Amino acid sequence: MLLGTMNMTYRKDNRGFTLLEVLIALLIFSFGLLGLAGLLVVSVQTNHSAYLRTQASFLAQTMADRMRANVIGIWGNAYNGTYTSGSGGATSSCLNTASCTPAQVAARDTRIWSTQLGDFLPSSSGIIACTPPAIMPTADQIVTRPPYQGQCTITITWNESRLDRQSTAQPETFAWVFQP
Repeated sequence: MLLGTMNMTYRKDNRGFTLLEVLIALLIFSFGLLGLAGLLVVSVQTNHSAYLRTQASFLAQTMADRMRANVIGIWGNAYNGTYTSGSGGATSSCLNTASCTPAQVAARDTRIWSTQLGDFLPSSSGIIACTPPAIMPTADQIVTRPPYQGQCTITITWNESRLDRQSTAQPETFAWVFQP
């Protein structure tokens, strides 16, 4: 029994993708991957920038806390100055804060802080400037550890690589004004 003959002819224009179509698709896919790689680079750089700003905020906060704990040292201008990596106060044998003078505690604090500046931020420096209040307390009042009525400013500067590729490093600044 013959059911019929099937005509199995193929059309020549419907045989699949040509090599040119595959190459064009591959080219478009490659440009997409290049854009994604560029986005990843920008993401990493901005993430690192945010990390450095967080470190600067942390360093300013820790120094402000040290200064609040040694208000008498602030009255004696022991914290005022410019600090770079390792440029803190003079080395002292003051290891236990119970037997230290306020100036020795301030020297130890600034030494630790300047070391941290170099450890946490690239090419960094810090400036601490405290302005006394208009009405100065007496010497007896200072010894009893009054609250400091003036203002202190901590300014931290560091170099950070930028996204614009024309320059390799731009100075960034974090400034914090507070009353200890």
